[in-house]
Amino acid sequence: MTSGDLFAQTTTDALRAAELRADLERHGYAYYVLDAPTVPDAEYDRLFRELQAIEVAHPELRTPDSPTQRVGGKPLPGFSPVSHRVPMLSIRTETDTEATGAIAFDARVRRELGLDATAATEYAAELKFDGLAINLRYEAGILVQAATRGDGETGEDVTQNVRTVRCIPLRLRGAFPAVLEVRGEIYMARPDFERYNARQRERDLPTLVNPRNGAAGSIRQLDPAIAARRPLSFFAYGLGETVGWELPATHGGVLDAVASFGLPVCEHRAVVSDAEGLIAFHERIRALRDSLPFDIDGVVYKVNSLVLQQQLGFVTREPRWAVAHKYPAEEMLTTVEAIEVQVGRTGAITPVARLAPVFVGGVTVTNATLHNEAEVRRKDVRIGDTVIVRRAGDVIPEIVGVVLEKRRPASTDFLLPSVCPVCGSTIERPEDEAIARCTGGLFCPAQRKQALLHFASRRAMDIEGLGEKLVDQLVDAAIVKTPADLYKLGLLALANLERKAEKSAANLLAAIEKSRVTTLARFIFALGIRNVGEATAKDLARHFGSIDALMTANLDQLQQVPDVGPVVAASIVRFFAEAHNVEVVEQLRAAGVHWVEGIAHSAASSPIAGKTFVLTGTLPTLTRDAAKDMIEALGGKVAGSVSKKTDYVVAGAEAGSKLEKAQSLGLVILDESQFRELLES
Repeated sequence: MTSGDLFAQTTTDALRAAELRADLERHGYAYYVLDAPTVPDAEYDRLFRELQAIEVAHPELRTPDSPTQRVGGKPLPGFSPVSHRVPMLSIRTETDTEATGAIAFDARVRRELGLDATAATEYAAELKFDGLAINLRYEAGILVQAATRGDGETGEDVTQNVRTVRCIPLRLRGAFPAVLEVRGEIYMARPDFERYNARQRERDLPTLVNPRNGAAGSIRQLDPAIAARRPLSFFAYGLGETVGWELPATHGGVLDAVASFGLPVCEHRAVVSDAEGLIAFHERIRALRDSLPFDIDGVVYKVNSLVLQQQLGFVTREPRWAVAHKYPAEEMLTTVEAIEVQVGRTGAITPVARLAPVFVGGVTVTNATLHNEAEVRRKDVRIGDTVIVRRAGDVIPEIVGVVLEKRRPASTDFLLPSVCPVCGSTIERPEDEAIARCTGGLFCPAQRKQALLHFASRRAMDIEGLGEKLVDQLVDAAIVKTPADLYKLGLLALANLERKAEKSAANLLAAIEKSRVTTLARFIFALGIRNVGEATAKDLARHFGSIDALMTANLDQLQQVPDVGPVVAASIVRFFAEAHNVEVVEQLRAAGVHWVEGIAHSAASSPIAGKTFVLTGTLPTLTRDAAKDMIEALGGKVAGSVSKKTDYVVAGAEAGSKLEKAQSLGLVILDESQFRELLES
């Protein structure tokens, strides 16, 4: 190759690298910040690998804002100090957790501004996140430094670790200032925390104590690769130094601008007036607190006007114009009265502490999970101990630790039973696993019940109305033994069950009937194969295209599927090696459960690959989730609104404004039968 050819190739690669960086940043912003993916995961991975290959071949093309630089680098010898150009001050905490806390703050602001009781005062109200405060510094729109709060004057340089947080942009969007320091909170969402700990327990590795410690500990790891493996998120809530920017007039305007630059800002914020507005916000968030996907320990009130903030100034190391108004603690002390075991869907034996009732996080807690025998030993929890119990939202209460100085001489160790307390089958713990399991399978009623609930769940077969109490009755009465038995139920059998009216029984039968039409991915997920989650089920469906191909696949064939390793592959092989599991699959197919077979292989070349669909109205037999799964399995994408870029609108009964807009734009409109024909083509 001549020097001219080399130059031309390098130029081409440079242009392609710039294009890939822009595409990946756009897709990443849509996925991690907007929670609205624009491409399938496989396509994102393909673009990422292509960019990696170009940067390996041409290291000079690698830029600080490249998405490839999010991957953790070499371990650090230590953290360098960073002097904050604008001090990161703490906010005063209002310890009164009731309404008087808001009233006191409003009165103090009015007094210091010289306002009487009739003058309107505007406040920005936000959430008080329970994570790690961080300062992000952008120069010319590029993330150049990230630092912890430290003592407010000097923090630690944690740039490498913060680069691994996917929702933090490496390059800003829009008309950003020359220098922008954004302050916010690194946190770990509850579902991410639970999934991470579940994976750690499966591998018999240390777990994180709580989401807050998980976030802080991850960012302060000297090895960025460890931080990269932990699921962290970020919310912006303020500013440090700025250069070349005429600030908005209000704090609310600042956050709107920060969001426009591509940084995540929490949607749960409001501009309110006077003490009454603060009280209403405090109560509204208190009611929402348990349903939030992340931990908060209060709310924050700030005078909204930046001019008034400057006028109020600071006292010692706290701004006069802001206060944190906390909620009651979500950790309390109680005693362990007993330790029993529960049997899960896959036979997992979970020790559960029976507690003296204690009020934590708005509810009375009497049970707390201990996860597995190794966890009981690690935390050294004994019957009779005084323990710290933590509850956060929908997360099952757990024991954080034991108060050893209160341990009684009569406290007793937990002993794992040798047989299942439900069915009497042997309990086994494989050498390479942390979790002991009942060997009874579907013979065990506990596993049977959980398997049915999983089968009927929304992201599986989506059988609305089949809840825990009804499953208990169906299994206890020996009416249903396997998922296939659900499709044999009649109105009379259901109506005769306790508290089951004829109308609700008819509704359930209609939901069961509707579930006969599904997708291969949902069906695989519904089977409850150990270690096969929703994402893996989709990967398996795309790769094999039929349930028969999956059932007969060997370990090598299974490990050709993205993200399927030896453990998952072995679980799948073991599942289909059990004759009763294969029999259940055949019974379900004989009962009329079906999907479009053999199409997943051709997703990349399918006629709808890359096409955008909008779903509106109620389809005769398909749920919206099921239709979305079918589209995505073939490489299409589903949008929430109609535009000129929409390729197809799938309309059912009671379709409204989306259908009208599609008609006005002259778009292709399909009913369910036409939609199915398109997919099967």
